[in-house]
Amino acid sequence: MPSMPKINPTTTKAWQALQLHFEEIKETHLLNLFANDPNRATDFSIEWNDFFVDISKNRINSKTRELLLQLASEVQLEQAISAQFEGETINETENRAVLHTALRDFSNRKPEVVQALEKMKHFSNDIIQGNWKGHTGKPIKTVVNVGIGGSHLGPSMVCDALSHYKTHLEVRFISNIDGDHVSGILNSLDPETTLFIIVSKSFSTQETRTNADTIKKWFLSTADEAAIKQHFVAVSANLEEVQNFGISESHIFPMWDWVGGRFSLWSAVGLSICCAVGYDHFEELLKGAHEMDQHFQSAPFSENIPVALALISVWYNNFFRCETEAVIPYAEALHKLVPYLQQAVMESNGKCVDRNGEAVHYQTGNIVWGATGTNAQHAFFQLLHQGTKLVPTDFICFAEPLQKTGDHHAKLVANCLAQTEALMEGKANTKEPFRHFEGNKPSTTLLIKKLCPKNLGSLLALYEHKLFVQGVVWNIYSYDQWGVELGKQVAGTTLKAIQEENGTLLKNSSTLLIFKKL
Repeated sequence: MPSMPKINPTTTKAWQALQLHFEEIKETHLLNLFANDPNRATDFSIEWNDFFVDISKNRINSKTRELLLQLASEVQLEQAISAQFEGETINETENRAVLHTALRDFSNRKPEVVQALEKMKHFSNDIIQGNWKGHTGKPIKTVVNVGIGGSHLGPSMVCDALSHYKTHLEVRFISNIDGDHVSGILNSLDPETTLFIIVSKSFSTQETRTNADTIKKWFLSTADEAAIKQHFVAVSANLEEVQNFGISESHIFPMWDWVGGRFSLWSAVGLSICCAVGYDHFEELLKGAHEMDQHFQSAPFSENIPVALALISVWYNNFFRCETEAVIPYAEALHKLVPYLQQAVMESNGKCVDRNGEAVHYQTGNIVWGATGTNAQHAFFQLLHQGTKLVPTDFICFAEPLQKTGDHHAKLVANCLAQTEALMEGKANTKEPFRHFEGNKPSTTLLIKKLCPKNLGSLLALYEHKLFVQGVVWNIYSYDQWGVELGKQVAGTTLKAIQEENGTLLKNSSTLLIFKKL
């Protein structure tokens, strides 16, 4: 059976060759690359389904691509991909397989996945059609997802992204432990027509459990305990604790240890998505992701979109020493895509120990940031165009709008394409240096036919596989998340000090001084 390779990339022949190649090409201007290759735009692009991916505006040439593909071969990327899809325990530090791809595989479906999807389908249909009634006999009008991290970011992002397909239900989200935020939402809800989905694998996550307890107390101020079963359901692995909370066993949806939180929107964690846009659209989302899974598994690396984007990212991160990369979706519906990708990428690849247990002496995870175009153009594009930092940027745009509104879409796409061109070409101005644009700023353009559930599924799966490839190259475990634990542990002591008004529990002098100001 294939297993995860454990190869330090800096020891490969390809890495050494890339280092020498970088010295040769680092000052080369993109304009020269285009001038020297009339077929560059065609040669450096990949077309697949409704996607056209242009990588020609990146500071690479055919030799760069050849050496990056050689690097992928030497770190045994093909073996790593097989290990993941075949269910090997590739998350070794947590002793888990990583099989979120199985959640959307309709050709080889796990029985437990089939059962969960059927339950999600019937539940969401009942809510949408008004068959599920609250304790006073009124149909549900509002669904509130209560979770945090992967139990919030993914579903929230998808619900907004697919708002064009929304049902009549209002779907809202509570995640932050900020009591003002929770109270603000509760004050706007009708307890008789609201259903809460509590999402927590352990059902003990501090933020989610605190919010759930507060919501329950609020609900019981106008109803009795027996009404809980009609207004609360859960997505969790801790059946006992959920039932102790008052939720019926039949209203519990499963979570599995082979699905990481930040990759869980494809599971029952996506129950709020089913309510927001209907189960059929949720299934289209899954199918789009599965098609990208198949592309990632089968396409030659030279024509493989996730592999291409990941290797280009490694090129900038480890050779140009770019620490960040921007993502600019030219669709306001994708305004939560960047926070979602921040968790997916930075929680996965923010590691400083390799798969051999050795300290890493090269850069790993990228800092991901961005915002929607054209808003971003009027905010931070000044830095992209004339700043001192090199920021590789992904531009995402759609060929067709979901609704025709005058010439809005033409202007939106024109801005997207113009920005990539301006970043690349720049504009010389020796007389007025403040108006000089150096250009040579790299970008990748993803042109997608339209923002529909299937294409969104493919787009999200693309970025999932991209970060996996990066992790393979960097020889790190992308699927554990030990880095989030320490802060939680320290917070326990700090909370006790605040609640007991006992500063002697605090050992850090800075924290103690702040504590005294509370």
